[in-house]
Amino acid sequence: MKSKDIHPAFLILGTIIVQMGLGTIYTWSLFNQPLVNKFDWELSSVAITFSITSFALAFATLFAGRLQEKWGIRKLIALSGFILGLGLILTSQVSSLLMLYLLAGIVVGFADGTAYITSLSNLIKWFPNRKGLISGVSVSAYGLGSLIFKYINTALINHVGISQTFFYWGIIVMVMVVGGSLLLREAIIEETPMNTENTQNKRDYTVKEMLVTKQAYLLFIMFFTACMSGLYLISIVKDIGVQLAGLNVAVAANAVAMIAIFNTVGRLILGSLSDKVSRLKVIAFTFLITAIAVLILSFVQLNYEIFFACVAAIAFCFGGNITIFPAIVGDFFGLKNHSKNYGIVYQGFGLGALAGSFIAAFLGGFKPTFIIIGILCILSFIIAIVIKPPSHSKGKIN
Repeated sequence: MKSKDIHPAFLILGTIIVQMGLGTIYTWSLFNQPLVNKFDWELSSVAITFSITSFALAFATLFAGRLQEKWGIRKLIALSGFILGLGLILTSQVSSLLMLYLLAGIVVGFADGTAYITSLSNLIKWFPNRKGLISGVSVSAYGLGSLIFKYINTALINHVGISQTFFYWGIIVMVMVVGGSLLLREAIIEETPMNTENTQNKRDYTVKEMLVTKQAYLLFIMFFTACMSGLYLISIVKDIGVQLAGLNVAVAANAVAMIAIFNTVGRLILGSLSDKVSRLKVIAFTFLITAIAVLILSFVQLNYEIFFACVAAIAFCFGGNITIFPAIVGDFFGLKNHSKNYGIVYQGFGLGALAGSFIAAFLGGFKPTFIIIGILCILSFIIAIVIKPPSHSKGKIN
């Protein structure tokens, strides 16, 4: 697919800039303790903000496709970037948990999710024959934003304080997302491209048609599992290092940066690989490796090497899954309604973000939660092996 008024390289560049700005929300763990110190709130009460953000992000994807049809990709991304930045700027003035949840949680999460799924889907539509690679580039930029801003936001917190950091962070993100949106152009789907591993699917499914198929629900289960395993690890990795592996706080904190690195590398490598071999085989591999890693964390006496190897493996696989699932949804259900269809499956992200914490609270610890995740990964591994793209004949979908 070619654009008449802009080179494809600028479409990729614009999406990368947008996604990097959006990915900065994954530095949230840096803000927990400083907010506790300033306002004397409970750490658990502050930390739940990111769960709210993640849930709002996923919820927004249900409406993003319709908003894009109404306003167009450039206006929607620019407006989302403005609201995202404004939400962070206003967070600099909060003095209550309720306002923190509303602004940093709901407003920031909804704006982020709207821009995330539409910019990703739009770029995939421009390059239908390289869905895995292009998805990898886009979501890697999202991960790179979190890695770079780990250092930027840390420096800001140390120099200007926690509240002013939100102010400057909001301005930077607003400039990045709005600026990147100027390079975007709407992709027009003329016909559904063929995929070598998906020759049965020759049509574009509407959301209603997709929800009739069993594949939509199986993909949801798999994506939910992938997200819960990755997001739960991200939320508690430093604590695992201290409590289970016996590391000091400074050493265990290095795992946060390592997750960002392996997460990003996994997105690029596995995304590109999925264009060359069966995407479902790659997904099956990631679930098998994740299952082994979480079960090791549950049953093996941890040391420095084992801890970091398991963390790296889970982060690598999580990055690959986040990259490949948008491409699988395109393979199974076509690209015309991709942002809407992927928005349904993407609800597994929001629910996965909440499920890990709730399961841990109910079962009382890291190890039982990892065992549940391991069981779900084995189930998803089996699904990845047996699932096939939906077929249709004589108007019937199955």
